[in-house]
Amino acid sequence: MNERYLRMMGKLAALGQERALRFWPELDENSRRRLLDQLDHLDEEFLAAQRQRKWPLVAAGAGNLDGFTPQPYIPLPASREEEERWDRARRDGEKLLAQGAVAVLVVAGGQGTRLGYPGAKGKYPVGPVTGRSLFQYHIEKMVALERKFGRPLPLYVMTSPANHQETIGFFKENNWFGKDPRTIICFPQRMLPVFDNCGQLLLETCASLSLSPDGHGGVLYALRRHQLLEDMRRRGIRHLFYFQVDNVLVRIADPAYLGFHDQMAAEMSARTVRKRDPWEKLGHIGRLDGACKVIEYTELPEEKKTACNEEGGLLFGQGSIAIHLFSLDFLERLARQKIELPYHIARKKVASVEDQRAAAADGGLNAVKFEQFIFDAFSFANRILVLETDRRFEFSPIKNREGEDSPATARRDLSEMFAGWLEACGISPRRHADGTLAVPIEISPLYAMSADELQAKLPPGLDTDREILLEEHAGA
Repeated sequence: MNERYLRMMGKLAALGQERALRFWPELDENSRRRLLDQLDHLDEEFLAAQRQRKWPLVAAGAGNLDGFTPQPYIPLPASREEEERWDRARRDGEKLLAQGAVAVLVVAGGQGTRLGYPGAKGKYPVGPVTGRSLFQYHIEKMVALERKFGRPLPLYVMTSPANHQETIGFFKENNWFGKDPRTIICFPQRMLPVFDNCGQLLLETCASLSLSPDGHGGVLYALRRHQLLEDMRRRGIRHLFYFQVDNVLVRIADPAYLGFHDQMAAEMSARTVRKRDPWEKLGHIGRLDGACKVIEYTELPEEKKTACNEEGGLLFGQGSIAIHLFSLDFLERLARQKIELPYHIARKKVASVEDQRAAAADGGLNAVKFEQFIFDAFSFANRILVLETDRRFEFSPIKNREGEDSPATARRDLSEMFAGWLEACGISPRRHADGTLAVPIEISPLYAMSADELQAKLPPGLDTDREILLEEHAGA
């Protein structure tokens, strides 16, 4: 133990971080071992880079955005010619699925703390009738696609150390929701150290560091670290579909999206929705100094948020919804060139030992966290596609306990989508006088994935005055 301590003290001293061991004399043997284990897992290159910064840090912001202009995008079809173009893309995407050339990656490292849920966010029960979890909805969509196209659709699940084993256990308890477990690969994202306002490693207790996940952009690091790009190549994958677990409506591996992405030989693509208003909390995809950038809603100036185009609509009327496609060639190039996405800083109030709480900035913010954002990869892509989608069918995230983007709105949006399918089949679920649904509706992805699929298997005598549940289990 003493030899480990001396070696670690030498490393930390070279990085200006020896104060992380200041409580060593007070610790028992087990506490010392745990602390050294944590320190051993830290990325020395990351620590060395932070030492080069000038502390206390000043948030850089987005810089001068005078030249920031909207990225061109393909809008939803509004004419027969455009419908035909989308149909061609859809057929091309279906060929990719039939070739087994597509894999799916879901970012699922979050906990349901903000929702008052004690567990991994992907386990959150959101089904309007059954309480189906987010994970079950997403995996059943994939099983339905595998049945339709006859090829496996590998799923890569980025967890966090906090929920990694819990997630795997949940899949096992539910028999992987009918999906071949050999096609589900779970891997944890990296944890980065948290710093105090002076640039010192923040201690949560005398015997433990404060650590934080490296953000959704950390998926690129994790794919390299766990050699998953090689795994994809061995499986014959050419395109990777990316989404976040809390969006219950996401159309996983949507053929039209895949087709457009492949037709344009895009390295990275994004789906967008028309914003509800100028202040909706979505990122803005645009061009700045010749490169594609995503500027967060907090950073876009008010005059640009409210600016209008020649047609009278919002100039920045499209919002990014964190649904991306990557070519595997692009991801391999980033890895080969050792490209690192930039780190963004966030000031937080975090539990810590007394001497680091005392050095808190205004508002009690005593911690500096670093994270990476996946959309920063756009800056390195040579060919980019932005494709609009209809939020009614593809975007209903669960971010808040109440209000917009909450479990209540997700269940409402699911029921409304299913009601639309039934109405397209000539069946009218009961509605209130104001037009809102009077009954919850739930249709398993294994039963139907669209109105057309539903039409072929509707049961006779469906009671529309009570809750509607149409499902098929994975073993059926």
